[in-house]
Amino acid sequence: MQCNPEPLAYSVSEACRVSSLGKTRLYQLIGEGRLEARKVGKRTLIPAASLRALIDGEA
Repeated sequence: MQCNPEPLAYSVSEACRVSSLGKTRLYQLIGEGRLEARKVGKRTLIPAASLRALIDGEA
């Protein structure tokens, strides 16, 4: 059994940490439509599946 389940989404700072991309580049990719982002209240969340697709070269 897995102790640390994969997150459904990452904050911008978490997405930077796990992808090794900078905050400016992440927002650039969001603006280009290559990376999905969702606003939940004031927070911007990046769906894990969208980040994985980008890294895998599918976005």
